[in-house]
Amino acid sequence: MYVCNCNGLRKRDVASAIEAGATRPRDVFTRHQCMAQCAKCVCEMREMIQESRQAFALAAE
Repeated sequence: MYVCNCNGLRKRDVASAIEAGATRPRDVFTRHQCMAQCAKCVCEMREMIQESRQAFALAAE
């Protein structure tokens, strides 16, 4: 499933950037050597980053 239609980024692309240390949508774009265009994907990226942080926090407990 696509998260960013403008740059062709799929959920797995965003997830791999998060696993590599992305903490902001800007980091995701940088990792994939592109930039935000219409920014409709930013909210979904933020949600994915937050979910990842929560999962990491639970795992650390």
